[in-house]
Amino acid sequence: MTDQNAALPTAEVAEQREKTILKLKLNTDPRWVDIASKNIGDILVDHAYCEQKAASTGISLIVSYPEKTRLVDELTELVAEEWSHFERVLQELRKRGLPLGRPRRDEYVVELLKHVRRGGARERQLMDQLLVSALIEARSCERFKLLWKHIPDQELSKFYYELMVSEAGHFVAYVDLAKEYCDPQEVDARLQELLKIEGDIVTSLPVRDDRMH
Repeated sequence: MTDQNAALPTAEVAEQREKTILKLKLNTDPRWVDIASKNIGDILVDHAYCEQKAASTGISLIVSYPEKTRLVDELTELVAEEWSHFERVLQELRKRGLPLGRPRRDEYVVELLKHVRRGGARERQLMDQLLVSALIEARSCERFKLLWKHIPDQELSKFYYELMVSEAGHFVAYVDLAKEYCDPQEVDARLQELLKIEGDIVTSLPVRDDRMH
């Protein structure tokens, strides 16, 4: 599991790495960070549940594919890191005297999951599950970058910088796992398809001040 206190890359290196790694077809509407920073309590609540769901997704994949040793080992570490992120977001809420609140329906994730192909070869379904998870991590990374660079709260800015670096690593981990169990060229082609779909989903959703995605 990544040590949150380990040395992080410089801001310039991290930003260049994020640009190189992530292949999102559409940037977030610039209005989002402005309205989100003015409603940070709701953003933190939604973020907490995003981390909880990310941990749950990793656990679900481990349970569904226990015979895949590398997947089990790497996702075990990823789940632990996602849960530590949940705990850290919870701490930020507590600092501000805010309750966790109730989970919200994540329309972005719901729409992405519709494109996980059902039936057919088991490995094909696994590939789609891993790539959709990778895209969720990529979009989270992009949003964390915006919060890091633009929110006035310097403590939260540093927090989101750390998480931006982590989420970029999660994107890479999911794509690498897909290539471990499926043909890499097929994975690359499917990733491009899903990137286009992801961009269309982002375009179709309203800009909200109470959602991380």
